[in-house]
Amino acid sequence: MEPRCSHENDRRQFLAQAGGGAGMLACSAMVSASSSAESAARAQTDIAPRAKRVIWLFMHGGPSHVDLFDPKPALTRFAGQPLPESFGNVMTRRDVAKNPLLAPLRPFRRRGQSGLEISDFLPHIAEHADDLCVIRSLHGDSVNHPQSVYQMNTGSILMGSPSVGSWVAYGLGSENENMPSFVVLPHPGGGLKGGPPAWGNGYLSASYQGVTMRPGASPILDLKPQAGVTPAQQRRNLQLIQSFNQRHLERRDNEDQLSARIKAYELAFRMQAEAPALVDISGESQHTLSMYGVDQAETSDFGRRCLLARRMVENGVRFVQLYSGDRNGWDAHSDVDKNHTQHCRRTDKPIAGLLTDLKQRGLLENTLVIWGGEFGRMPMSEQGRGRDHNPWGYCAWLAGAGVAGGQAYGATDDIGLRAQTNKVSVNDFHATILHLLGVDHRQLTYFHNGLDKRLTGPDEADVVHELIG
Repeated sequence: MEPRCSHENDRRQFLAQAGGGAGMLACSAMVSASSSAESAARAQTDIAPRAKRVIWLFMHGGPSHVDLFDPKPALTRFAGQPLPESFGNVMTRRDVAKNPLLAPLRPFRRRGQSGLEISDFLPHIAEHADDLCVIRSLHGDSVNHPQSVYQMNTGSILMGSPSVGSWVAYGLGSENENMPSFVVLPHPGGGLKGGPPAWGNGYLSASYQGVTMRPGASPILDLKPQAGVTPAQQRRNLQLIQSFNQRHLERRDNEDQLSARIKAYELAFRMQAEAPALVDISGESQHTLSMYGVDQAETSDFGRRCLLARRMVENGVRFVQLYSGDRNGWDAHSDVDKNHTQHCRRTDKPIAGLLTDLKQRGLLENTLVIWGGEFGRMPMSEQGRGRDHNPWGYCAWLAGAGVAGGQAYGATDDIGLRAQTNKVSVNDFHATILHLLGVDHRQLTYFHNGLDKRLTGPDEADVVHELIG
């Protein structure tokens, strides 16, 4: 008869003590399915991929499209006047009188050879106008931050669905077996409205959850082994733990969390050597650091994370997501000018540096860069100089990976309130991202609760081919 520990708690205590790096227990979502045929088969289509990897720059809080990428001359002409009744009911008439239209706070100018109009809020990004495809007709389904953060990240306003990065990891895996396929670089102040489920795996295997990393000597907390434990000792401890876990798994069918944990131990062991070197930017040239703004206090944090994103995709990480903005972020209810001046200064130069660096290294041609938030902002004023949430019409942009740069696609109405022509739903947006990665959104499915689930949901979604060069 096979020996067993008499108490489950005794077994857990033993494993925790034997690990030699017990922090690896925190790595249960760090498994990479990159080299498996299973991952490749899930995403097998006839679509030629334009992108091998993605960097998503998420501006948390809702940047104002009418102040950044969607010029509205009519909004300037009618500034100070109430919202005309012809635009429908988005507030009571009393509120309309109290919150007149607010003109864009910076001039828009034609940029590059394409003449794409971009605000003076973003002079550095504007230098890359010919690489940007600005979608001016995005629209979502919720006026609240958490639900909209979930929708932009998972396709659903409800918590619990897999994020885009998790779907990409599930379908394509990583290009580096020593690194996770999906990495998240959160704002150091935290406070994302909706929280980590925005990059969660939902009903997919725990293997595909986004792994949070940060600059410095400890990119992943508790990853290092205990002092005095040699690699050989740790390997033996790991083999012992794995044998117990494998025996436990064999007695239980469909134990997803344990299966992911077994794989995570192996990945965490490999990452101990690679991850610290990946976030060590001491070898980067002063020119590169300056290009990202790492040498300036205002841009240092976001610039460092943009530089890490480049280093990660260069080393085989499939999907990297960066967050700008803490709890309130770009949420400019009381003063758009003050809020956006601050956040644009923190992100404008680093993002431009990222685009320049990717292009110089030949990475932009197969790396998809995404910029956007969970929604836009109203054309009406709030508290005199602020703007409220607007999910009915807003902007995002794409660059690299065969995207048709130097153009604006779709349009909101004359004052930027609602998407009006060539509307792009969030599901259409996600379908297009997958298409650029060579994945048919209708074929990338996961069987859950009796249904074949997919990122783009049960309703029809369309790839926006006009965005692709």
